[in-house]
Amino acid sequence: MASFRVVVVEDHEQFRRFIYSTLEKAPELQVVDIVSDGLAAVQKAEELQPDLILLDIGLPKLNGIEVARRIRRLSPETKILFVSQESSADVVREALGTGASGYVVKSDAGSELLEAVSAVLRGEQFVGKRFSGHDFVPGSDAVASQEFRTESAVAPLQRGREIARNHEVVFYSDDAGLLDDLTRFVGAALKVGNAAIVVATESHRDSLLLRLQAHGLDTDAAIEEGRYIALDAADALPTFMLRGMPDSVLFLKLLGDLIGTAAKAGQGEQARVAIFGEMCHLLWAQGNAEAAIQVEKLGNQLVKTYDVDILCGYSLSSVQGGMDSHIFQRICAEHSAVYSR
Repeated sequence: MASFRVVVVEDHEQFRRFIYSTLEKAPELQVVDIVSDGLAAVQKAEELQPDLILLDIGLPKLNGIEVARRIRRLSPETKILFVSQESSADVVREALGTGASGYVVKSDAGSELLEAVSAVLRGEQFVGKRFSGHDFVPGSDAVASQEFRTESAVAPLQRGREIARNHEVVFYSDDAGLLDDLTRFVGAALKVGNAAIVVATESHRDSLLLRLQAHGLDTDAAIEEGRYIALDAADALPTFMLRGMPDSVLFLKLLGDLIGTAAKAGQGEQARVAIFGEMCHLLWAQGNAEAAIQVEKLGNQLVKTYDVDILCGYSLSSVQGGMDSHIFQRICAEHSAVYSR
């Protein structure tokens, strides 16, 4: 019986035990090592040249997407099967884009892991049943790197004349479109050594971080350096809202301090700061459109004062009835460019 040498990369002890006990059921599989961080995974792949690596994404020291890229270079014959708790189709697409052969969500591993291992070792691609209907076309690092371009990803609908430049807004109907634009916007800044501030919902912050990591950006280093600052939009609002309206002094101090910190951490004497914000969307969604518009006006003051580029996001599908046309026009009027997704 053929024997296949397997390395398991997983940082949670309980799940490591589960994987090991599951693989034991297949006598042709030989677990030659189990490691718990990304750097160790790369080292073991180069040293052992295993037939298969079971790889988590959320790992200490080096995320699984970057681990896969390095393994593909150092051990090109090794097949990679991702086993991760991430269930976003976008994350699956990025993972397979590294050249990996399969993807299983951890909650489905009990029923799918051995099937996935067998398929991958046969030279087939395996994606969990929950993703049926998705077309995961393998990508490439070259294509991914091209996505970090500084020009906008979508065609402008209008261009303001007397509004401060570099204060743009995107109206979107689904999260995937917004995250595509946001990944390019923030990724382009970080890639050239600039800084980024993201004031967004938890789900958007988490998804953006995974996408940036999937494109090879060392977000851990950017966070440690202070070049990447992420805040919760709902938590930020009370820090400058008084009696239902933004206090300009509090707002400008909050954002000014953040911009100063981020810019100082950027590379170069004139590092710019990319800012993405959803606070205005939250105000509008709460029925306080006037406050949202006043915050947009304060955003224009930031652009005139600092070397920043601002992108605002509004989800038109998240609020029943959508946005009133008059409010829509007033919000558009406060931006240098308007995009629709």
